[in-house]
Amino acid sequence: MANDILVFGEVRGGGIKKITKELIGAARRVSEAAGGAIDTALIGAGARAAAGSLTGYGLRKIIVAEDEALARYSTEGYAAVLSDIVKQGAYSYIFLGATAMGRDLGPRVTAKADGVMFSDCVDVRMEGTRCVARRPVYSGRAYVEIVRSGDRPNCISIRPNNVAPAEPSGGSTPIEAHASNVMRDAIRAIVTEIFPLEGGRPDLTEADVIVTGGRAMKDKANFKILEDLADLLGAAVGASRAAVDAGFAPVAIQVGQTGKIVNPKLYIACGISGAIQHLAGMRTSKVIVAINKDPNAPIFERATYGIVGDLFEVVPLLTEELKKVL
Repeated sequence: MANDILVFGEVRGGGIKKITKELIGAARRVSEAAGGAIDTALIGAGARAAAGSLTGYGLRKIIVAEDEALARYSTEGYAAVLSDIVKQGAYSYIFLGATAMGRDLGPRVTAKADGVMFSDCVDVRMEGTRCVARRPVYSGRAYVEIVRSGDRPNCISIRPNNVAPAEPSGGSTPIEAHASNVMRDAIRAIVTEIFPLEGGRPDLTEADVIVTGGRAMKDKANFKILEDLADLLGAAVGASRAAVDAGFAPVAIQVGQTGKIVNPKLYIACGISGAIQHLAGMRTSKVIVAINKDPNAPIFERATYGIVGDLFEVVPLLTEELKKVL
């Protein structure tokens, strides 16, 4: 089996999600050491239009599938198409994002392609002829390295913001249409409408800066002070499970072991104690700033910078000072 690689690119709002270029960067590491070409597969409405933004990235080809039944994401429809592309191309590696879509799609595609799944990885490299993937275990307190063996295709999902995105290398890439033959009647769960979160802020899993509130926010309305800071920094807004369970924030922005795993350059934790379940979702953040009244809060053990104080006093002051600087 050749060492060809397929990157599954996510299309949203007519554009390519940031994770796609990170996956191409990871695929290049393997390709440069092991040989083999890199292809990208885009599925869904707007796939062909979005493919234009990837034509200068040194890909062999971009495969697009835009059938009516694939207009919006469905596990059954996308898995059928992607696994078919994998089998036709006889790929050794399939790279996906460890996103909501990738986590849902990866295992099913791997099973259909009779492959092996390396899930939730934070790094991938070649050691001689062996591909080595690194992933966290025990809520992020340790790492294991998984080595590819045999000729079965490897499906590798990578967390956003862990691998540097690929830079354009010039040239152009042919775009090929894939006839999926997926019938709408064969899809049991159909998405009829998508309601985006208010505010137009970045996706939590891809954001470079995140401002998160915990139980100490006391009320849903108090998240406004975090939103003001987030809007100033171009950041996403998150919440701990305690805040979500209390009804202060929607579950869609929950960060933690039972929420979303994030890896921003800057994570500002406001009124969050630092329970292990929350740390599991953000401990790999590059810089962590903690604001808490309790000087003994566990979050300070992980924080790069800590501010002991009332968040309702500190956050507005921080916002005003940053306005002057920015």
